[in-house]
Amino acid sequence: MTSPAPEPPASREFVKQSSLYQEFLAEREEILKHKWLESERLGYDIGFERALLDWIRKHREGWRAARRSQLSHAALAGSGKKEN
Repeated sequence: MTSPAPEPPASREFVKQSSLYQEFLAEREEILKHKWLESERLGYDIGFERALLDWIRKHREGWRAARRSQLSHAALAGSGKKEN
């Protein structure tokens, strides 16, 4: 079995700068916060998988809506346009 060829550095940088990857990192950060809060509340480490599933069920939709709103406001502010 052959291992895949290593990615060129330019390709890795492109991925790191992509909006999809940035969204993934932001979600991951929220899941880790949720894991910490729930683990503290329950008194034991709930693990990443449980935190992930719990966060998706309870918080993902609202978080994404708030993030989209925040990003669109930031884009409008950066372009100098006013929102209707």
